[in-house]
Amino acid sequence: MVYLALLLGFAMLVAGGDGFVRGSVALARRLGVSPMLIGLTLVGFGTSAPELVTSVQAALKGSPGIAVGNVVGSNIANVLLILGTAALLHPIATRPAGFRRDGSVVVAAALACAGVVVLGEAGRFAGGALVLALVAYLVLTYRHETRAPDAAGDVYTEEAEAVPALAGRPWLAGLVTLAGLALVLGGAHVLVDAASDLARLAGVSEAVVGVSVVAIGTSLPELVTAVTAALRGHPDVAFGNVVGSNIVNVLGILGATALVQPLAVPPEIARVDIWVMLAATALLVAVTVTGARITRPEGAGLLVLYAGYMGWLAAGGV
Repeated sequence: MVYLALLLGFAMLVAGGDGFVRGSVALARRLGVSPMLIGLTLVGFGTSAPELVTSVQAALKGSPGIAVGNVVGSNIANVLLILGTAALLHPIATRPAGFRRDGSVVVAAALACAGVVVLGEAGRFAGGALVLALVAYLVLTYRHETRAPDAAGDVYTEEAEAVPALAGRPWLAGLVTLAGLALVLGGAHVLVDAASDLARLAGVSEAVVGVSVVAIGTSLPELVTAVTAALRGHPDVAFGNVVGSNIVNVLGILGATALVQPLAVPPEIARVDIWVMLAATALLVAVTVTGARITRPEGAGLLVLYAGYMGWLAAGGV
């Protein structure tokens, strides 16, 4: 029953995340919102909605290992699993010049997450600071792109244009948005309960389940987006989504979760998992600034690294 509940939670999160993104983007298009702003906000936040709802619900239920592990594990999965899968399907052309701004924010967010984890507590002050940093990033990025568009802004436009159109009247888009949100809320509730049960039955900490099973489950919408974009010959959309998601996960999701419910960070995440996340972030920056593209062999290498990390966790790593 626990595994069936996990599968049900995963399915609800994927369906809900897709519906929420498609519905909200359709509404924004009808209101005349620019593709760049849609990609910067709705697409990024929409694909990260499962992580946000799951972490908040886990925190409210007294499961900080799942809440924090979900953020850390999702950032690891984004780089090693999702980017690796996309590159394996289709080599990804990178834009070092366009990545310069967002890359620096990714690194800063990762270091901020590491600081919170190492200190052992994510309080409301830290949460508020992270959320304010995200708001500042969004505002400054939008102002810069409207005054002096560059390659970084093109990624947001492409992300918005990659979302399939939703035919029908505006009320239908609103209905799809609300239905998607309801599925995300319900899926997160099912997933958190099932993850807690799995940790108890397997005799492992909730942090281990959070950085592995829960993180993979909440990252499924990004994985679906990445695979779809790669198969359509637009793997750069997958790359932009990974970068944006890693920023939102730390600044938005960890920040909002800590604002709602201060968290005591489990020590096992500080011992290993946060350093794996930092290494994955460094690897993301390295493959972007040093090469013209992420090749299939490099994508396979990322997947091997992720499989090794999951294997280590399964073997009892803490």
